This record gives sequence, C-alpha cells and structure tokens, in this order.
Amino acid sequence: MTTTQLDIEQPEQLLAWLQESGLIEPDEQPAMQPLSGGVSNRTVLVQRPSGQAWVLKQALEKLRVAVDWFSNPERVHREAMGLRWLTQLAPPGAIPALVHEDHAAHLLVMDAVPQPHANWKTMLLAGQLDSNHVSQFARLLGAVHRRAFERRSEVAPAFADDSFFESLRLEPYYSFTAGQLPPAADFLHRLIADTRRQRLTLVHGDFSPKNILVYQNRLILLDHEVIHWGDPAFDVGFSLTHLLSKAHHLPARRADFAAAAGQYWQEYAATLGDVPWADALEPRAARHTLACLLARVAGRSPLEYFSAELRARQQQIVTGLMQAPPQTISTLIQQFIERL
Repeated sequence: MTTTQLDIEQPEQLLAWLQESGLIEPDEQPAMQPLSGGVSNRTVLVQRPSGQAWVLKQALEKLRVAVDWFSNPERVHREAMGLRWLTQLAPPGAIPALVHEDHAAHLLVMDAVPQPHANWKTMLLAGQLDSNHVSQFARLLGAVHRRAFERRSEVAPAFADDSFFESLRLEPYYSFTAGQLPPAADFLHRLIADTRRQRLTLVHGDFSPKNILVYQNRLILLDHEVIHWGDPAFDVGFSLTHLLSKAHHLPARRADFAAAAGQYWQEYAATLGDVPWADALEPRAARHTLACLLARVAGRSPLEYFSAELRARQQQIVTGLMQAPPQTISTLIQQFIERL
C-alpha cells in the first residue's frame, strides 16, 4: 500500500502508516476511533497507551453530501499552515498544536482536545446558551482578524491562494444558491464580485459552532481548510447565521439567541478595534449574513436540523430582506426576528 492509497478509516492501514511514519513504536497498539460529523475529511482519534491522543484528518476529493461536490485534497495542507499561524494569532489555548503532516497521503496529525469536552453546536441545539461562550467566540474571531492584519506583510503572502474558499464556500454557498433561486441571483452575484475584491485580512472561512469544542469552559477552534486572505465580513456573516438560524429553530429561546447575535457582533467589533477597514465592514457583514442564511437552506450544504417548512420559511424571509438589505447588524437581527 502506498500513502496515496491510504484510508485512515481502515485500522490496519492506519496502524501501518503510524508505525512507518515513526509516530508510534513498532509494537505499539493504539486505540483508533473514527469520528463522525464532517463531510470533507476522514477523521480518526488515535489514543496511545501513554495517554497521548491525536486527531488525524485526511482530506476527501469528493465530499460526503447528497449532491456532487468536489474539492482538491491539497486543502489539508492549507489547514496545516493555518494551524501553524493561528497558534500565533488566536488567544492562547484556542488552537490545537500541529504534530505531523503527510503531503503524499493528504493527511495531518494534531493534538486531540482532552476529554471531557463538548461540541458547541450540540450544546446550542440543546438550548445551552452561555454568554461567556458567545464572548469568547467573538473575541477569538476579532483577535485573528486584527492580529493577522497587523502582521499582513508575513501572513498575506502565505494565504494568497483562495481557491479552496472558491470551491468550498463561494461556489456551493453563493453561486449554487443563485442558480437555484433567481430572485436572489443578482444580490448573490454582486456579493461574490465584491468579496473577491476585498483582500483585507486572514479569513477562517468556517467559523461555526460545529467547529468549536468547549473544554474546561474554554472554546477551542477546529477545521481550518478554507483559511485564506480575503474579506473578514464573510466570517462574521457565516458565524452570525448559526446564531440566527438557531433562533429560528428554537422558538422558546428565540429572544436569547437574538440577544446573543447582537452581543457577538458588539464584542467582535470591540476586539477588532480601529483597523483601517473596520468602519466599512458592517454593511458587508450584514449582506454576508443574509447570503449565508439563504445558502444554509438552499445551497449545497443545508442545515440538517431544519425541516422543509423551516427551510421554506427562512428562504422567504431572507429573499424579502435582500430587496432592501439592512446596513447594520442590529437592524438585520431585528428585522429577521420580527419576520419569524
């Protein structure tokens, strides 16, 4: 078996690779457990007898979704570079350490987040909304955007390639949705063009509660394969979409999630500070929020917890708001909640 044929979800193959790579002893027998939840990678937890634990990620060329969706598996090496840089830019302890990278097998190894931990998305869907977690979420993104801009002479050249953002975000979220919904097409095509022009700071591209683990009440960010130098307003809109969609999904906590969305924006803006492009960010962030709210019900990757009825309702509300897009996040939140 060559590394190009390696499938880390096959225990025998993974054990041989770990031994051949020198990561474990020749006679060592670690526990290996496939992890679920992602659509773009094979992911396995490896626990060594010593107690050391790693997560291995191997990028897939064809993603595990209902419609055909392809992306170059080289993106896992973008994630490895993201891990190296984010440990310098994010608050301490927010990013797992990179352990090993295999270019032939399109595979990386990083430290596992210790147990017990919980996935933040799972917590939020259960109605477990903690304002401290919302604050950490906001400060984490604001710190990355601000510090990357401050070090732009170093960071921008490393992340200039945005092809993975194109194939994993702009096409499946915005372009595909525009093709499905002609009333939204002009709005989305203008936003795509504007997004491509904005080359401002490091953009995570997948800043979502599903990629956050909560360990000892601290948020830890995972999944960096879409990271690139671009428009920070995308990260804001992408992340706000999850709080507002949960306000839609959980009517008993609607007011709480709406308040959390407002808190998130305010604390993000405060953390971002006075970077030169901060004042122009909010209207674009509002447009990205609308686009992502629509994409998560009509794009290639719909929210799995929405019923057909909720998807149709969100689509109707958002396409209506696109006719006169709000210029501020607070107005957007208010109008979206009122229409629910």
